Amino acid sequence: MTQFSSNAAKHLWDARRCAEKIARFTAGKSFDDYLEDDLLRSGVERQFEIIGEAFSGLRRTDPALAATIPDLSRIVAFRNVLIHGYASIDDQLVWEVVENDLPGLLATLAGLVPDAEQNKPRP
Repeated sequence: MTQFSSNAAKHLWDARRCAEKIARFTAGKSFDDYLEDDLLRSGVERQFEIIGEAFSGLRRTDPALAATIPDLSRIVAFRNVLIHGYASIDDQLVWEVVENDLPGLLATLAGLVPDAEQNKPRP
């Protein structure tokens, strides 16, 4: 893993692990499966919330590194919608993010944190 401050590394590690969880939760699932499964929707939304929070922390910890992550501001804004607009979450939008944006985010994070499990930051 590239050397970052311990705080920056933790934010990146957390974001990667959450993105991997979303990919695992949704593997082999359809949008209809997503709509019918409250637990799946809750899990996906929670992981996106954590990613947004991790990136918000990364912006404070290492703004230059944060600037290298495509769409970081949109990801943080998405987190804010999930948290503060919980009563009107657009399931179609969340699913589109899973299908269209998650693969690129995973690739970006894999480039920054090559092996999330082995490179878990120490507290």
